[in-house]
Amino acid sequence: MKISQAHEDFLRKHKRKQLFIRFTRYMILIVFLALWEVAARTGIIDPFITSSPSGIVSTIVRLWREDNLLMHIGVTMYETCMGFILGTAIGTFIAVLMWWSDTLCKILDPYLVVLNALPKIALGPLLIVWIGSGTESIIVMALLISLVVTIMTVLSGFVEENSQKKLLMDTLGATKLQLFFYAVLPSAVPTIVSALKLSVGMSWVGVIVGEYLVSKAGLGYLIVYGGQVFKLDLVMASIVILCILAALMYYAVAAMEVALRKWRTK
Repeated sequence: MKISQAHEDFLRKHKRKQLFIRFTRYMILIVFLALWEVAARTGIIDPFITSSPSGIVSTIVRLWREDNLLMHIGVTMYETCMGFILGTAIGTFIAVLMWWSDTLCKILDPYLVVLNALPKIALGPLLIVWIGSGTESIIVMALLISLVVTIMTVLSGFVEENSQKKLLMDTLGATKLQLFFYAVLPSAVPTIVSALKLSVGMSWVGVIVGEYLVSKAGLGYLIVYGGQVFKLDLVMASIVILCILAALMYYAVAAMEVALRKWRTK
């Protein structure tokens, strides 16, 4: 099919805009790192307090050579993935139950509001006593932080769904199970993916908070240890690695969103 000249101009303009956005995005990061490095080397800022990009890189290389880096990354990734998977699965299941039963939804709603407002870190000492000072308590902390957000986000997607397909099935006497699987759930996929994106960040927060409290390994442990012994290069290196891992996990969920969107359009 022949494309019109106006359409070609639009596509060309859109492509140039996307290239400009990517270029600007990377240039901001490069300029920031360059200014940070120059300021540290010239003494404008104290590299002992603020560290520097070269110091962070050398710290990461040292941890890699000491065979400690992969171990700490593995511990944190395992805890985060378990908290994310459990929080998403349990939260979605509870949201389905609350959509299914309006009575249950009204009963649990005030408790969800209170739990969402409660600072989860306050439960840390209790989790240590109840579960122990190990990986399990960190996973539970990540689960608790992501659980309520997942429930409320997914439930809002179920409740607000009011498509023509749902109305037609309801008129034709479809069962609630049929209504859910053929109308509500497919239409709520974008909301569920949004909940997954939120849950990714919440899971990382929960794991790092848990590692602050009880961990003997992991990136959160490195941050705490580096702060205690004033090795701020170690603190900054751990934060940089955390940012990279969190971004990779977020983009994995975003890639899944693209795949689901293509599947829905088939």
